[in-house]
Parts: sequence; C-alpha cells; structure tokens
Amino acid sequence: MAVNTGAFSLAEAYCAESVELSRAIGDLDTELWACGTQSFAAYYAGRYAEADARAAAAVNRALGHPQAIRLLVNGRARALGKLGDRNRAEQAIGRALGLSDRYDVVPGLTSCISFLPYGRARTLANALTARVALRDTGHVLRDAEYLDSLVEKSESAWSRSLVRLDVATAVLQQRTPDVEHAMSLGQQAVTLAAPLPISSVRQRSRDLYEEAAPWWSRPAVREYGEQLRAWGCRLPPAEAG
Repeated sequence: MAVNTGAFSLAEAYCAESVELSRAIGDLDTELWACGTQSFAAYYAGRYAEADARAAAAVNRALGHPQAIRLLVNGRARALGKLGDRNRAEQAIGRALGLSDRYDVVPGLTSCISFLPYGRARTLANALTARVALRDTGHVLRDAEYLDSLVEKSESAWSRSLVRLDVATAVLQQRTPDVEHAMSLGQQAVTLAAPLPISSVRQRSRDLYEEAAPWWSRPAVREYGEQLRAWGCRLPPAEAG
C-alpha cells in the first residue's frame, strides 16, 4: 500500500525488511512476494530496467514456484513492455500463463498484491498493461473482452478502473481511434477510483490523457482533462494552464 500512495522510499524499506525476515525463517513464498513488490515499486517509480532486474533475479531463485507468476507478468512483462522489448515481454507472459494454468488455484480477478498465486484472469489483466505499452492493440481488445465479466464482478474498484484505462488507451491506439468511447471509459475509470485514487490509477489516467494529445481540442477530451485536474493530477505542460 506504500507503493499505492506513492511512498516509494517507505515501500522499499518495508520490502527490504520483509525479504530479510523471510530469508531468516526460510519462508520462500513470502520472500518472493516481497521481491515482487520491490519490482512493483520500481515500476511505478518509473525505474523499468530495475523493475525487470529485480523480478528476474527472484524468478531465477525459484523457477516454477507459484509466486513466479506474479514476478513474470506483474514484474517482468510490464517493465519490458515499457522498455519496448516485445520478445522478452511476450516470453514472460507466456511463462506466466503456463504457470497460472498449472496451478489454477485462484478463480476470478484477485488483487494484484494478493499473497495467493495469480490465476489466469489476473495474469491476463497484467498482460493487458504490458501489451498496451507495446501498442499490441488487437491482443489487448480481444483479451479485455474475455475478461469483461470477471472484471465487473471484481470487488476491487481499482482493478475495474485500471482495466478500463488500459482498454481506453488501446481504443485510441487502434487504426481507427474511437476518441469519445475512450474518453467515456477514462471518465468511468476516474469515477470508480475517485474515493481513494492510488498511484497506479493516477499514472495510467495521465497516460491516457497524453495518448489523447492529437484530440485535445475535442470536448470529450477536454472534459476528461478537467476531471483529472479536479482530481489533482499533473497534466502535460501544453494543457496544464
């Protein structure tokens, strides 16, 4: 939760202590979870190479472990997507999906920071984010359609918000962008997360607005921008005033 509030230094301190204590008692499951959260923190701090390296090192300690699912898709694939490394991102997604299918212990869309192994739905939801960064629009929209009913049943407003933001960005990236639909999804996402916006939602909300830069003059985009400003988001300089 320190990551979700943007307290990255505090998150690093908590994770370092968790890794040390879990190693001291031989609790590999918790150690790998803490390593995954170190990667998670680096990702949202914008340190993508570090996020990938931290997750990769943990995966190499325990190949095939249930916690490797999160390390591969939440840690490696998303960071590699931001770095533009399509081949390695897809390899990480493929390995994560294989492990999700092997264990298949968590139905539905669980929290991204759950201590339980990721099920297929959560793995695919993280893969959406990686593929949005890679601009793999068709794949994103196909998987989002498959996930739709599971997302809507999720108890996490943050998860529902984040998936909407990924889909909205993909809608803008497709060959024939649907600006109004994308902005409608963006506004729904902001409304869902508005009571307690976390850093991941804030970041992806801004990313969507930046993706909409060619259409900033359109009413739907301007309305979305106003919603973000009211939320306290920092917008690109061209529109900040």
